[in-house]
Amino acid sequence: MSAYEEEIEVGGALRRGLGLNRRQFLAATTGVATAVAAVTATGAIGPAAHAATSNHPNGVLIPPRRRGIILYTVRDAISRDPNSTPLPSGFRRVFEELGRIGYRQVEFAGYNQHANSEGGASLESVDGARLLRGWLDDNGLRAQGNHGFIPGSWPFTQPDLDRFKQHLEIAQILGMEHMGTGNDPTGSAYKADWDVAADKWNQLGAIARDAGIKLYTHNHDVAYSFLLDSGPLDAQGRPTRSSGIRRLEYFLQISDRRTVFLEMDIFWAHVAQYKHRTFTAPDGSVQTDIFDPLSVVRPNTKRFPLFHAKDGKSNPATANGYDMVPFGTGDIDYATFFRCVGARGSHNPMYEQDNAPGGTANPGQSLQYAELSYNNMAALRG
Repeated sequence: MSAYEEEIEVGGALRRGLGLNRRQFLAATTGVATAVAAVTATGAIGPAAHAATSNHPNGVLIPPRRRGIILYTVRDAISRDPNSTPLPSGFRRVFEELGRIGYRQVEFAGYNQHANSEGGASLESVDGARLLRGWLDDNGLRAQGNHGFIPGSWPFTQPDLDRFKQHLEIAQILGMEHMGTGNDPTGSAYKADWDVAADKWNQLGAIARDAGIKLYTHNHDVAYSFLLDSGPLDAQGRPTRSSGIRRLEYFLQISDRRTVFLEMDIFWAHVAQYKHRTFTAPDGSVQTDIFDPLSVVRPNTKRFPLFHAKDGKSNPATANGYDMVPFGTGDIDYATFFRCVGARGSHNPMYEQDNAPGGTANPGQSLQYAELSYNNMAALRG
C-alpha cells in the first residue's frame, strides 16, 4: 500500500501536518475502532470477523484513493443555475466541493450541466472532456466511469457505433479505466434475449478493449430475478419456467470475461434478495432460493471493478423492502461485503443515493449527504 493510501482521515477531509505521528493518532482514535468492532451481528461485524481482517491496514476496507461518488447523486447541484444560488453549482464548483470532502474518484452520469455554468450546457465533446479533465485534476479527482451511451440498435447502425466510439474517446481524455451504462443488459426475462445481449456486449467490449477501456453494465433488482429458460412454452414459443439461474448470473457465464465487466449496485442486489425468492421449476414445483450478492461477486471478483455503494434501511412495508438512505446509516452489511469480496483494495465503490436531492426545501442536501456518506465510508472497518 502506498503512503497516499496510508494517510489517516479525520472528519472526511485528508489532514496533513497535524503534528501527530501515526502511533499517536491511532492511540487517540482507539475508541472509534473499538466501537466499530463492537457492532453486533445485525450491524455485521463481531470479534471473530474483526480478527479475520487483521490483514487490512488499520482495518480500513475502502482505501482513500478508492472512495468515489457517482455524480447522479448530486445531479441537482450540477444542473442548477449558478446565478441563482450561492451553493456549489455546475461541474467545476461541485468538483471543488467533492475534493474538499475527501472524495478521490467520480463516476459520471452524462456530461450536461446548467447552461450558465462555466463551459456551457453540454460538455459531451472532445473539448468539453478536456475542460472537465482540468477541473478533475485541479481537485485531486479521477474519473473512473460513466453511465453513458450504449448502442440500442442490433445489429449496430453506423451512427450508433460512431457515437459509441466518440464516448470512448471522451473516456480516454478523462482518464477513465471503465465506461458503462446504468441499465441492465436487457430487460427481458427470456434466455434467448440474454443470448443476444451477450453477443452485443461481447462486440462492444472488444471495441472498448482496443481503446484501453473496460466496458461495464449495471444492475437493478430485476436483473437478479430468475431466468425463464425451461418448461412448457407459451403461445409465442417462449419458456414459462426456470432452471433456477438468475438472469445476470447467466449473462456472467456466457459473456466474455476478458471484455465484459459488471458494476454491482449493492442496494438493488439486496432488493433482489428481498423480492425474488421463488421460481417455478421445470416440473411445476415452486422452489425457494434466497439471493446472496456476495456469492455472485466473490468467484468473479475481477469482473466487478466498480460497485454502487448505495445503502438501505429495512422497511418491509415498501415493495423493495428497503428505503434508500445515506451510506453507513442503513442495514446493508457493507463491512462483511467488502471484507469478503476478494481482491482487496482493487474495487471502486461509488456512493450513490437516488433520493439525495432535497429540492427547494433543502437545496444543499445532496452535498450534505455526500459528506456524511464519505465520512461513513472512511470509517468503515473490518
